Amino acid sequence: MGNCIRFVGLDVHKETIAVAVCEESGHCQSLGTIPNTPEAVARLMRKLGPASSLQAAYEAGPCGYVLYRQLQKLSIPCIVAAPTLIPVRAGDRVKTDRRDAVKLARFLRTGDLVPVWVPDEASQALRDLLRCRQTAQQDLKRAQNRLTKFLLRQGLSEPEGAKPFSKQFGIWLRTLQLSQPSQQRTLQDYLLEADHQAQRLTLLDADLREQLPVLPEPMQRVIAALKCLHGVELLTAATVVAEAGELERFHKAGQLFSYAGLVPSEHSSGGPSGQRRGGLTKTGNAHLRRVLVEAAWHFRRCPGISVALRKRRVGQDPEVIQIADQAHKRLYRKFSRMEQKNKPSCKAATAVSRELLGFMWAIARRVKGLPTPELQPEPAAG
Repeated sequence: MGNCIRFVGLDVHKETIAVAVCEESGHCQSLGTIPNTPEAVARLMRKLGPASSLQAAYEAGPCGYVLYRQLQKLSIPCIVAAPTLIPVRAGDRVKTDRRDAVKLARFLRTGDLVPVWVPDEASQALRDLLRCRQTAQQDLKRAQNRLTKFLLRQGLSEPEGAKPFSKQFGIWLRTLQLSQPSQQRTLQDYLLEADHQAQRLTLLDADLREQLPVLPEPMQRVIAALKCLHGVELLTAATVVAEAGELERFHKAGQLFSYAGLVPSEHSSGGPSGQRRGGLTKTGNAHLRRVLVEAAWHFRRCPGISVALRKRRVGQDPEVIQIADQAHKRLYRKFSRMEQKNKPSCKAATAVSRELLGFMWAIARRVKGLPTPELQPEPAAG
């Protein structure tokens, strides 16, 4: 029995963990529920046997990777399973914590669970900061929209030549005097909220710049190399590295495209004549996909090297710069050709973002000293 592996399924919640165990022989049983605390988890694992005879799994979810790291410290192998890829029986209409734990233990034993990539603590910290910045940017946009719509309801327009939320626009807002005290108070509140969100975004940008020098050296090198690409500055490069992790861990660029949800959906059968492809799956990392599509719009411009881009390339590997130049020329041609064929610009940007991610993958492999694939011929725009 000492050489047998016990497969432990854990259905994790904020305060409790439902536990089930499957033996190699096939017997599977629920062990009930334990508190979600490090002490309770360690006590359970000691009761189940030595760490060398245990394997554990739980679903990725809002509780993050805390339990994964607890089990790693106990030297117990653990995978965090992708929830959308866990098999579901069509006739199963009962869902409980106990059943979910048993199901995880069974699928762990049969090898049917697909693990997600678990970021290290540095990557997760950078990811949290970047997502916080994105939230602040969204909050700023909402605050500004509320303010402009309030002005519209009052029939007020900014002075001629003053762009919305420019310095001149802000001065004009502070000089406004409305006839009703309640409306004046509303204006002041909207203005204070917009100023607060703008200041919050500025502070987060400063924090991001301060965090970069303390990141692991390999991560810094990849971020610096990605900034050699046209339209890819600090925020985009850091988001790609934080969300995708080590890009070179993908053996093929297509696997990275799937991770970002930048591959078309497909429903084909009956041979080549039955092939049907639809829009993007969008089942991958939405944060990664967003920054890639935003960066892709820069490739509508004719290839050239700006002063800012030249500064970002100082001290970088000449081969990385060569890949970046190839990317700009190729992606500009692709964007132009698709627009000439009357493809919607948003569709062209999405197609370009997928190839841009491929160039990022090639640059990351070059930085890590891995073989860089040859540039493939451009496919016909369809």
